[in-house]
Amino acid sequence: MKKKNFFILVAFAVGIMSCSSKAVENENLKDAFEGKFLIGTALNEAQITGADSNSVKLVKEQFNSITAENCMKSGELQPEEGKFYFDLADQFIKFGLDNNMYIIGHTLIWHSQAPSWFFTDSNGKEVSREVLIERMKTHIHTVVGRYKGQVKGWDVLNEAIEDDGSWRKTKFYNIIGEEYIELAFQFAHEADPEADLYYNDYSMAHEGRRNTVVKMVNNLKSKGIKIDGVGMQGHMDLVFPKLEDFETSLTAFAETGVKVMITELDVTVLPRPSRNLGAEISQSYEYQQKLNPYAEGLPDSVSTELNNRYLDIFKLFLKHQDKIERVTLWGVTDNQSWRNDWPVGGRTDYALIFDRDFQPKPVVGMLIEEAAKVTQ
Repeated sequence: MKKKNFFILVAFAVGIMSCSSKAVENENLKDAFEGKFLIGTALNEAQITGADSNSVKLVKEQFNSITAENCMKSGELQPEEGKFYFDLADQFIKFGLDNNMYIIGHTLIWHSQAPSWFFTDSNGKEVSREVLIERMKTHIHTVVGRYKGQVKGWDVLNEAIEDDGSWRKTKFYNIIGEEYIELAFQFAHEADPEADLYYNDYSMAHEGRRNTVVKMVNNLKSKGIKIDGVGMQGHMDLVFPKLEDFETSLTAFAETGVKVMITELDVTVLPRPSRNLGAEISQSYEYQQKLNPYAEGLPDSVSTELNNRYLDIFKLFLKHQDKIERVTLWGVTDNQSWRNDWPVGGRTDYALIFDRDFQPKPVVGMLIEEAAKVTQ
């Protein structure tokens, strides 16, 4: 080959690579995963109200689905019986509608962050089964009915199963019995027949929880009770869960015929204060310096581990894009992740894919490039 032709070919190749690189730099996550699955995030109060303008900009640029991190939980919406406070939830819905987002309501029935009055009478005594059922119905009908046709999917029931597959002995379970699960889905469907209805839980890679979720979904469907999907919370670390175990659960849920959502995705880099740590919000441990090793910044080696872990996780999601409808990160940037204060308050974590300066971590470009390799 003549030198002149060789240099022309090299220049042409470099030009293509340069254009490709710029395309990746200029592309965003929601466009990169278009046709594969939705890319979502959870919004806190500062983002919903617009006070955190930097995060709002990122949300609009990068995501096409939003979940209410806290403002639609029962304790926030109805702290006193019959007194509903919808101001922040209304702003959340408006943000989603104004920006053409797929809106997720989170969560209707959850043992945590539920107001204490839900379970007691005026004398402080535990209410009867009938009273609690009526309170559930009123709450669900009021909330879901208010946002009928606007919220696309509801996390109807949250974290009702233990790691071993037994039912979590919550007030709902102890007072009503297992039927409270059917009733929650029934009431939500009555309030908005068109909305998708989901069950959502953490540590879904555990065999016990997996088997009970599959049994629950099949049982509801056999009774003609609407359930549209399972939310697999993605609260992970650098080694847990094993992705093959997560994959086994993902495929098992999909085989029931419902949609699969990856919800609440984050990856902590911090040490576990306990071996048996899931995502139970009530767990709390005393601060120790050894549990907060990266307060001054993340070492390059750990940053590389984090990027590679996220890449491996998303490779799994892309492999099963035919089963997954949505992947939602639990927050926008590191500085507002709940991981900084759970289960040990005052730590510095790096659990999300945008840093404290609102900049994308290297993994964002890696994910965009990986998505481009995978055909639908």
